[in-house]
Amino acid sequence: MRILFGVLVLIIGVGSTTFAEPITGTFRSTGAMTTGHAGHTATLLQNGKVLVVGGFAIGSGNLGTAELYDVSTETFTPTGSLATPRTGHTATLLQNGKVLIAGGNLASAELYDPATGKFTPTGAMTTDRVMHTATLLNDGRVLVAGGQNAAIERLASAEVYDPATGQFTSVDSLNDARAEHSATLLANGTVLVAGGGDAGFNTLGSVERYNPVTDTFSPAGELLAARDGHAAAQLRDGRVLFIGGSDGPVLAACEIYDPATDSFLPADDLITARIYPTATVLRSGTVLVAGGFNELSHAVSGTELYRTQRDFFARGGLMTVNRVAHTATLLKNGWVLITGGLDASNNTPAGAELFIPTKP
Repeated sequence: MRILFGVLVLIIGVGSTTFAEPITGTFRSTGAMTTGHAGHTATLLQNGKVLVVGGFAIGSGNLGTAELYDVSTETFTPTGSLATPRTGHTATLLQNGKVLIAGGNLASAELYDPATGKFTPTGAMTTDRVMHTATLLNDGRVLVAGGQNAAIERLASAEVYDPATGQFTSVDSLNDARAEHSATLLANGTVLVAGGGDAGFNTLGSVERYNPVTDTFSPAGELLAARDGHAAAQLRDGRVLFIGGSDGPVLAACEIYDPATDSFLPADDLITARIYPTATVLRSGTVLVAGGFNELSHAVSGTELYRTQRDFFARGGLMTVNRVAHTATLLKNGWVLITGGLDASNNTPAGAELFIPTKP
């Protein structure tokens, strides 16, 4: 098992515009951030800007700074600062347009208000967490599950944040303590929690499902390959693609969960085995897989494009730098903003770049 500074950052974007699947695209630099970030979050706001929050920078430690990216000017500008610097936290866009920032080896949580550009404290979680997941439910609440605490104990506990009260409330525990797992909201409103590392730091293949009506978890089968540090991308047809990760060795193997049959099926292998990649669903339905560590624990610049109609990975272009612990955010114009991370020299560059899909 490999843990990157206790951080797993995963951003997934889903769009609705339809056209034939692009198989190519170009990367180019865009405006630089005011400071380098890794292990941060990047959230697309309702106004189309991207909120970059926290993380760490080599030589500076954990960051409390935040900034906004404006695609119309391709510039980053500072916005309000966190009350507490944090890395490995989660960021969830709420239905009211605010962003819930939770955890990062902390129990505290904060809300970012785009109207004021400020962060304000909100209710604290029941325990400190990092490497957890946070999933927006259909009723507007946020499910926070698993992770690891400051004592380096893997957690089975879960809790729900209610924006109406600003409080976290404990719910049923996971069947398996897990961190570095994935959590995906399915079309029926349940949450599919898969993989990760357990209390003994063994890689899990187990899957469970959270029911928001009963606030309970139930077993939901097994992955074909145990994995942690993977990416999970929800495809436009409702299926879930599990990408890479590690089970000791770094994995090229991928698989798909089909909710129609409640089964896991093999998918095409990655061209390059990788752990901690980002996976972004483009407007066309193609999935952009970018960065991560390869089997030699080197950050990579290579990308791949998964063609859902053909179950096929094709080589994508090269990012302008190698990246791991970065973010990839689908913008409203269909482009992808890639920010920060650690580069091949273990620095935290401030440079950002855009992936611009090319129609066939």
